[in-house]
Amino acid sequence: MDNRKFLPFIITGMVAVIIILYLSSEIFITIKAGERGVLYKRFQGGTDFNISYKPGFHVKAPWNNIFVYNVRESMINEKMDVLDKSGLSVSVEVSVRYFPIYNRIAYLHEYFGEQYAELLVKPEVRSTVRRVMGRFTAEEIYSTKRAEVEDAIIQETEAILKSENNNIQMQALLIRSINLPEQIKNAIESKLQQEQEALAYKFRLDREKSEAERKRIEAEGISNFNEIINASLSDQILKQRGIEATLDLAKSPNAKVVVVGSGKEGLPLILGNN
Repeated sequence: MDNRKFLPFIITGMVAVIIILYLSSEIFITIKAGERGVLYKRFQGGTDFNISYKPGFHVKAPWNNIFVYNVRESMINEKMDVLDKSGLSVSVEVSVRYFPIYNRIAYLHEYFGEQYAELLVKPEVRSTVRRVMGRFTAEEIYSTKRAEVEDAIIQETEAILKSENNNIQMQALLIRSINLPEQIKNAIESKLQQEQEALAYKFRLDREKSEAERKRIEAEGISNFNEIINASLSDQILKQRGIEATLDLAKSPNAKVVVVGSGKEGLPLILGNN
């Protein structure tokens, strides 16, 4: 049997294998856990917005590209100087945790690319912090309305990053520190201390007033009670009560001498050892 007729097919197959092996890095791609891939079609309109490659093994045409993005949660720390409502400089440090929205990664690639953290996340965070803190005074930012300031920054930053144009999911934003010029900080702390002392003094006054009012009401009650009792105790009633008490004592087994009519107001007089 003449095998020479199969030689062209063998050669073609070997060449194909060599080409595949040579282009394997351009044809086969593995997306790892915590990653997503964006397909770029070189001859078919660029970024494919309908496909987001999930973790696993994938095959593509060698002339196309797949851009791999880390979609795990990331964190950035930003230190900045902002101006408060009165134009006073405030130094603030914030931390932001975020990750790209998985099914919108192609849009993030198209508009910002792999440097989206530097081009999008950091500038928007800085802008929002400046804008929000510019609506409050240094005292409010530092003490009295700190929670309100933080909530406003979180809500506005999240809304901007998550918008259809940006496609970033913010997990958390924390204000790590707020620093004022030492002189201003001392003045604010002194003012807050004086306010607390004034509140404590007012509390003590209110407590004393309440106690005085309670005692006045109690005294009035006792006085009214005595007036009612005195008005109801006539001489005849007192004599009657005295007689009843004498009879009760006379019935007791203790030794005694009862002198009838010898006491005050004619009441019996009781003499005894016990």
